[in-house]
Parts: sequence; structure tokens; C-alpha cells
Amino acid sequence: MSSPNLHPMLNVAVKAARAAGAIINRAALDVESVRISQKQVNDFVTEVDHASEKVIIETLLGAYPGHGILAEESGTEYGAKDSDYVWIIDPLDGTTNFIHGFPVYCVSIALSVRGKIEQAVIYDPSRNDLFTATKGRGAYMNDRRIRVSKRTKLSECLVSTGFPFRSGDNFKQYLAIMADMMPRMAGLRRPGAAALDLAYVAAGFTDAFFETGLNPWDVAAGSLLVTEAGGLIGNFTGEPDFLDQRECLAGAPRIYGQLVPLLAKYSKFANVDDKLRASDRVRAVSASTKSNADDASVDLYARSTVVDFADEATEGDAPAVAPKPVQRKLTRIRRDAPTSPSEGDASAK
Repeated sequence: MSSPNLHPMLNVAVKAARAAGAIINRAALDVESVRISQKQVNDFVTEVDHASEKVIIETLLGAYPGHGILAEESGTEYGAKDSDYVWIIDPLDGTTNFIHGFPVYCVSIALSVRGKIEQAVIYDPSRNDLFTATKGRGAYMNDRRIRVSKRTKLSECLVSTGFPFRSGDNFKQYLAIMADMMPRMAGLRRPGAAALDLAYVAAGFTDAFFETGLNPWDVAAGSLLVTEAGGLIGNFTGEPDFLDQRECLAGAPRIYGQLVPLLAKYSKFANVDDKLRASDRVRAVSASTKSNADDASVDLYARSTVVDFADEATEGDAPAVAPKPVQRKLTRIRRDAPTSPSEGDASAK
């Protein structure tokens, strides 16, 4: 299936991503000559990051001078400071991979409109793979419609993650998470570029992804790709407002529903009530998305029973409802309705 005509703003973002990808590909031909500096221990930035970010910002602001910018290297230095339209940019996600010649890295560009991600581009220059999404119009890879995986059993799933690497990270907790998760699934992978990991979840290449310590530019574009491909994304307790929480879980609905009870106990936002509400919510959303697989953007209202789950979920489907419910709650899961093609066009400030 071919993608629909691209939204004008998405067209500009694609142009910016490809221009950045050309810079990255040229540098990759002689990566040993690339100048590298260290932001902190094991956290690198190169002249390629800066050049890539520069061409992206110039392209975006050339088309939309009234828009804001949030970029990994320059922050909010460029663009308008009070615009409802903010471009969130990672010019080279996977810098450590890049400087070693390991070809897993990408360019990530997202447009936030009044706090909601409405356009997304992730471009893998080494493979020339282009992932795009506009809110309400589905997700695409190289003009082909993509959907999340159809697997329903965690034991059959391939899950990607990212390891901690900063001196202040909680290494012991991550080892505990891995020990908890690895026996329950077919495989755990650490490719090293979170934006591309999310694109692969959207395309069904992996079944889920989780990581802590992430910034908005790591996950903004990928979050829209996942939801437009029929998946779910949130923090470890299943809450959807995760963008600034440095904690991300994404996956196909049924798998997401099985991972929340496993990961919630490791979340810095979790308490007992959060775990119960999150587990109940993802089960309800999983059921809805199963019967509405082609409706990528709907409002879901789930009146369901909150159940006291055990600390660890069993392998297979999401935990069953206990015979005696603890309480009843109304939980609203918002998956925004499609925007009209004219909304947020080139005349927007």
C-alpha cells in the first residue's frame, strides 16, 4: 500500500532528515577522521552531530520561521520561544555506534503541536530506510504501511532495550530487570539507538521496547510511529504521559499488556495503586485494539475491574481477572482523533 500524499510539514521534515542523512553517510566513509568530544562519561558528540543538527534546523526554520526548536545539542537556542509548534530533533541517535562504524543509528524529527506529537520522521541513512507518520493517517516505512507485530505470547517475542551507560545510572536495577525478563521471551536485544528501536516496533520487526534514561528527542518521533502502527507506548506503569519521564515502554497491545506488570515494580513512578490501574488499563486497551485493528486513532473509555495482580505476570496473555474485584474505576485512554489535512498547515505560527 502506498502512503497518502505527505502533509506539507512532514514533507519538510523528510527533506531535513535526508539532508542530515547525506552528511552522516559522507562522514561514515571515513569515520576515523571524525572529530569526537565527550559530553560526559560514555556520552559522545561529534562534528557530524552538530552539522546534521544545523542543516535540520536551517531546513525547518527556512520553511516555518515562527516555529520552536528543541534539539539534542542546541536545546532551545534556535526558533521561536513561545510557539505552539515545536520541532523535537535528534540529529544522530546512536552516536556511539556511529563512531565505531557500527551501522545502527538514525535521524529523528518530530513536530509537537500544543504538546501533542503530530508529525514524525525517522531516517536510517545506512539502509536508506525512511519511517514516517502523521497523526491519524497511519505509519509508513518507505511508502509501505506498517503495523505492529501480531504476536500475543511473550515467550515468542523479540524485545529491544537500551543498557545504562552513565556513571549515575542504576546498573543493579537493570541487571535485575534483565534477569526477570530474559527467561520469559525469545530474545532481548540492545541495538543502541532508541529512535530506531521504536521504529522497528512500529514495523513489527520487534515486538516491544523498553528503556530508562531517555530524553524527549530520543522518543518523540518513535512514539507517534508506534501509536499510528496500532501499538501502545507509555512509562513502565503504562501511563501515556511519558515524554519527559525518562522511562519508556512500547509494544504491540497484547505484549505491552504483559510487560507492564513486569516492569511497573521497577518504575520510579510506581505505587501499588498505579500498578493495578496500569495493568487493568492495558488489558482493556488490548481488547479494544484487537477488535479495531484498522482504527489507529480513537478515544477509548474502559470501565473495568481493577484487579490485584501478583508481583510477576505469568507467561502468556495478560493476567486474568481475579474472582473478587478490589474496586471499580473509570479509566480514560486517549488516543487522539485524526487531524484534518488542513490543520497545522504551512501558514501556522
